[in-house]
Amino acid sequence: MKSFINFCSVFRRRADAVAFISGGRNYPKLHGTVFFYAESDGVVVRAEIDGLPKAGKPCSSPIYAIHIHDGTECTGNGTDDFANTGGHYNPNNCPHPYHAGDLPPLFSVNGKAMMAFLTDRFMVKEIIGKTVIIHSRPDDFTTQPSGNAGEKIACGVITLTAR
Repeated sequence: MKSFINFCSVFRRRADAVAFISGGRNYPKLHGTVFFYAESDGVVVRAEIDGLPKAGKPCSSPIYAIHIHDGTECTGNGTDDFANTGGHYNPNNCPHPYHAGDLPPLFSVNGKAMMAFLTDRFMVKEIIGKTVIIHSRPDDFTTQPSGNAGEKIACGVITLTAR
């Protein structure tokens, strides 16, 4: 019987790809790193983010959508800092939330978030050059085409790590 991936052993080695996340003009303190590890069962994704907006009132949800987008650069215009990131990475033309680029949400604790998960929706080589976007709201996993996740507040381009 094949054993499940040992997350601890995955994180002892260098990631195969990485995206360094930076906030837009309204979120200059938002930063972090998303790591991608190729495994036989798929890709392990690990995110470490700091500087997320903090909840303003009790019982509000400091939850943020995070997606891989088709675009290849974290540039934009006067109304959208990251307009050139395009839509969700969706090579199989699936409905939302089954896009390859739809990722689990970030749960913020005092502006910090950390997560790790396994996915088989893409391989590392397929996402090199694409962008990781953090949105201002949680993904509702229903609304087409992007989950009503709000403004793009941070971005990073996925690059291969040096071997």
